[in-house]
Amino acid sequence: MNKKVDLSANQFTWPICKELLSLILEDKVSDVFVCELIWERLFYKKELPINCWYPSLLTPTYWSDKFLEAPQIISERIASVHLTRSIPRDHKQGLKKFLNFKGYKINELYPRRTRRATAVNWLIYWAIENKCFLNDKNIIPIPSTPPVNPAKGHFGDPEIK
Repeated sequence: MNKKVDLSANQFTWPICKELLSLILEDKVSDVFVCELIWERLFYKKELPINCWYPSLLTPTYWSDKFLEAPQIISERIASVHLTRSIPRDHKQGLKKFLNFKGYKINELYPRRTRRATAVNWLIYWAIENKCFLNDKNIIPIPSTPPVNPAKGHFGDPEIK
């Protein structure tokens, strides 16, 4: 994160809390939802009515130079790799340290799941770095049922590439 911004004045759709991060790991929210959590925190802005997300002046150049539209973090491998590389070394173990996440079993490994874990790790890093992590119970989205085919995702999620 190359631009320090006072986040106290910024409103995000959903606050980052352990319950929300668990919903992501348990595949109880869509890939689109996960991407939007990240895009907001990278300061991509939603342009209506076309429903596209574009960089703002606050979007880190690391992202805006590479992605002229907000990237599909879960469905596109290159975007997930970019997200992984943007997590500083000191924060690479956030899933273990912060959520006590033991990882997925071999038969549960799909690109979607590992990319969702990367997204959660990045959100942990972002929330800690920006002092925006809420420890108490918060309002979270209504969980959905995990997808029937975990390799494909939820209805409406982009195709995994």
